[in-house]
Amino acid sequence: MATQRYPTDLTDDEWRLLAPLVPPAAPGGRPRSVDPREVVNAVRYLLRSGCAWRLLPREFPPWPTVYAYFRRWQADGTWERIAGALRRDLRVALGRRPEPSAAILDSQTAKTTEKGAPAATTRARRRPVASATSSSTPRAS
Repeated sequence: MATQRYPTDLTDDEWRLLAPLVPPAAPGGRPRSVDPREVVNAVRYLLRSGCAWRLLPREFPPWPTVYAYFRRWQADGTWERIAGALRRDLRVALGRRPEPSAAILDSQTAKTTEKGAPAATTRARRRPVASATSSSTPRAS
């Protein structure tokens, strides 16, 4: 049984749910030097506290290690799988079907362009103004 240092640390029951969803160490690679549970605890601490990566308390693995796992799991879809599994488990516990049957989209959160807001807006035009370096007299042809 692991002790909880912070309120964001996983309980043993929570870890039993998440452990099968965390990817195993790569075969033939170096053995893991950190406990994946500690990495998840560190990410949960970061998300809840809002602190910077470099300000992780020393009880967690070094921040570059936690960040590397976070990015790797983000890229391979681990976080999406965890969120999906937890959502399905919660829906079943509430007596609902595992997958939602409808979705609501809000126009404030739906993307409207591929380029994004700054590129999608029209720039203001400047009016040409006479300056000390420009001449207003017509040139002789």
